[in-house]
Amino acid sequence: MATQSYPPSGETKLLEVIPVIPEEFDDFETEATKFRKGEIEEKAFLGYRLKRGIYGQRQSDVQMVRVKIPFGGLTSDQLDALGRIARDYAPLGKGHVTTRENVQYHFIPLDNATEIMRLLGEVGLTTREACGNAVRNVTGSPYAGVGKDELFDPTPYAGAFARYFVRKPFTQDMPRKFKVAFSSTESDDVIAGIHDIGFIPALREVEGKPVKGFRLLVGGGLATLPRTAEELYEFVPASDFLRVSEAIIRVFNDSKELRKSRFKARIKFLVSWIGIDGLRERVEEELRKDWARKPIDPAPYLFEDDEESDVPLTPLPTNGKNASPNGDAWPFSVWKEKNTVEQRQAGFHAVEVKLPLGDIQIEQFFALADISRCFARGRARASFEQNIVLRWVREDDLYPLWRALQDAGLAETGSREITDVVSCPGTDSCKLGITSSMGLAKALRGTLIEMEIDDPLIRELHIKMSGCPNSCGQHHLANIGFHGGTLKLEGKQLPAYEIFLGGRYENTGGRTRLGDRISIRLPAKRVPDALKRILAFYKEARHAGEHFNDFYDRVGKAPVEEILSDLHIAGQFNDDEDLFIDWSQSQPYVLERGEGECMA
Repeated sequence: MATQSYPPSGETKLLEVIPVIPEEFDDFETEATKFRKGEIEEKAFLGYRLKRGIYGQRQSDVQMVRVKIPFGGLTSDQLDALGRIARDYAPLGKGHVTTRENVQYHFIPLDNATEIMRLLGEVGLTTREACGNAVRNVTGSPYAGVGKDELFDPTPYAGAFARYFVRKPFTQDMPRKFKVAFSSTESDDVIAGIHDIGFIPALREVEGKPVKGFRLLVGGGLATLPRTAEELYEFVPASDFLRVSEAIIRVFNDSKELRKSRFKARIKFLVSWIGIDGLRERVEEELRKDWARKPIDPAPYLFEDDEESDVPLTPLPTNGKNASPNGDAWPFSVWKEKNTVEQRQAGFHAVEVKLPLGDIQIEQFFALADISRCFARGRARASFEQNIVLRWVREDDLYPLWRALQDAGLAETGSREITDVVSCPGTDSCKLGITSSMGLAKALRGTLIEMEIDDPLIRELHIKMSGCPNSCGQHHLANIGFHGGTLKLEGKQLPAYEIFLGGRYENTGGRTRLGDRISIRLPAKRVPDALKRILAFYKEARHAGEHFNDFYDRVGKAPVEEILSDLHIAGQFNDDEDLFIDWSQSQPYVLERGEGECMA
C-alpha cells in the first residue's frame, strides 16, 4: 500500500492542502477489482472504500463520491475539474456542496470512482478520509483572511490540521468519525460549538508580544442526542495546537467506553459521562506520555497561500454589456447589499454566491471557474451554508461580476436569508433517510419566494431540514428546523416532520443554541402551510423590533403548537390521499431505511 511523506516531493499544486499520493489510486482500482470479482468480502471492502471517500447509497450498485475540501478552499482549476466530474461521470449532472464544505456526487458507478480520484488528484484534490471513522473534512470560515472582525487568519492552521492527521495510523479506525472546525472570529463564524474540536482564535500577550492561539471547545455534536461543546482550554498557543489536538484524538481513540456501542461512540458522549474536567485529566495524562514529550512544530504543515501578494486582476470582458449599472441599477444594488461584504483589505469585497439547496449544475461549475479567474484571483471557498464565496473582488468589478452570475443563473439575492434553505439529500440517496428532505426544501423555497417577504426580521431567519434525526442538514441550529419521521393511520405510514424552534449559531462565541422540539408532528405535505402560520403568528404577535428567538423565548411552545394542532389531526388524513405521497415522489410512501455507513 502507498505510504505518505510530507511535505510531498516534487512540485506542489496551488491549494493542494492534503498531499495527493497517486499510488493510492492504483491501490483502490486493485481492491475494487478484487471486490467485483468476489475476492474480497463486502464488509472488508466497505471500510476500505469509506476511507477513500466512496459512500454507499440506498440505491444498489451506485456510490456517492465525496471530495474533501479543507476549509472549503478551491481554485478556478479545481472548479473546472469538479465541473468535468459532473459532466462526464455524474448522472444527475450536478455536484452538491455540503454543510461540511465538501462537494458530493451521487449515483456514481464503482467502476468510475478511480477515474474520478485521478482527475481530482491532477488539481490537488482528494477524497481520502472524507468518510469513515477518521478525521473528516476540516471546515473553516469562507471569510477567513479577509474578515474585518478576525484576530488572525486561521487558514494556515486549518490546513496544518488536515495535513497532519490524514493517513495517521491511529486515526484509521477510531470509534467513530471526528469533526473539526476553525473559526476566524471570537464570535464563532463556523459553528465551532457543535464540533468534536472547535478552534476559536485568541491572542495573549507574552513578554510584551502578542501570541496567536486558540480557545479549544470539545464535545459538540448534533444527531439524536445533540450537545454543545464545552471549553477544554481557554488558550492553547498556536505553536502547540497540534500536540494538544493529538492528545485529544488519542484519548478519544483509546477510550474503551466508546468501543462498546457505535451509537454512542462520539466524543460528546465521553464528555457527558466523565465531564469536561474528566476529559481534561485524561488529556493531561496523555500529554505526559513519551510521544508528547517533544513539541510538534506546526511550521512544516502550515498551509501558506499569500493571497494579498498576487498581481492585479484582469477584468472580465463586457461583450457589449454595460460595465456599470444602467436600467438594472436597483436589482444590482439589492444584490450588492445582501450578497457582498467589504473585506478588511480596502477596496475589495467578498461575494457570497447563493446556491439553491447547495447544488451546482455542470455549466455553473465552469462559469464559477471563469468568474473566479477574472474577478477573484482564481480562488473561491465553499461554505457550511452550502454556498460559494468569491473573495478579492474589486469594487469596480462587482457589477460585471453580477452580470456574469446572472448569465450563469447564480445571481439570486439573499444569501444566508430565509430563502437560502439548507437541506441534506434525504431519501434521494441516503440509506438512513426517512423523508425526502430535499423535496420539502424545494417546496419551502418555492413557498417563501412566492410570499415575496420584505419584512427584514423575517428575511433574516434561517430554515434548515434533515431527512432523519441525524441532522446532516443541521436542523437543530435553525430558527425554524425540521427533521423527517413518520405518522401512522390504520396501518398506513405517511412521511412527517418534527419541528424545532429557536436555534442559533451566529455570533454565539461558540455557545451554540440548539432549537427546542415542539410536541407536534406534521405530515410532510402540510409543512409549507405550517411554516406560513408560524411566520404569520410571529409577525402579528411580536413586539416592535423583536427578533424571532426573543419572541419564541417570550411566548414559548404552547401557542405555536396551538396554531398548528389542526394540521396534525389524524382523522383528516383520509381526506387527502396526497398526504401519503412524499415530496418529489409519485408513489405512496413506504418507509425504507437501510443500515447507514456512518458507523461502519
